[in-house]
Amino acid sequence: MAGSRLEPPSLRHWAGTDQLGRDLFTQLMIGARIALIVGTGAVAIGAAIGIVAGVLAAFATRFLDDALAAVFDILIAFPTLLIAMLVVAARESASLGTAILALGIGLSPIVGRVTRILTKRVLAKDYITAARISGTGWPMVVADHVLPNIAPFLGVNLALQFGLAVMAEASLSYLGLGAPPPNASWGRMLQEAQGTVYSAPWAAVLPGLALFALVIGVNLTADGLRDRFDPAGREG
Repeated sequence: MAGSRLEPPSLRHWAGTDQLGRDLFTQLMIGARIALIVGTGAVAIGAAIGIVAGVLAAFATRFLDDALAAVFDILIAFPTLLIAMLVVAARESASLGTAILALGIGLSPIVGRVTRILTKRVLAKDYITAARISGTGWPMVVADHVLPNIAPFLGVNLALQFGLAVMAEASLSYLGLGAPPPNASWGRMLQEAQGTVYSAPWAAVLPGLALFALVIGVNLTADGLRDRFDPAGREG
């Protein structure tokens, strides 16, 4: 429901209105939906690419393993936001789907590196040797032993990557490279509110608080999962 321009928070408009008279609370809710969609989609793409690459690196020859590990390290050295910006620029179009794909590709080296390390640890266990001696093929070893054992710890990392993806999407939207109008992403709301930050500070503060709350909540969840699956680390 539209109102007057830059109305402060009230019973009619719980979060006030922006410079066009649009209800900010409605935009915040739409922005939350976009943040969850982008975070989930980016993590899914990053996990699909990273897990496959990480497992292959762990099973590869030493030369190929070292080469893939070097590639992971080089890509991780570049900020995820920069990689996402390059992907968006390569596609020559800014859209929600492009942002999800770009962030997923940007997150995949991190997931791949973690997967490689966890997989190599599992492959060194005695039960893997016993499974191979009993005649179990490598595909079944991966499905029955590797993936179930790395899943809890990998899930903690993916939870952290979710928060990173949400922050990166807000940055892309702030730069005009995320979901285009009329999508009300939090980053775009912050960009539109920067011109009225002194006359209508709520238009900038509320999207920032929503972004802060979501990222902190996800990080706390990841810490809880880490404590749940790694009691030794918690005691330390």
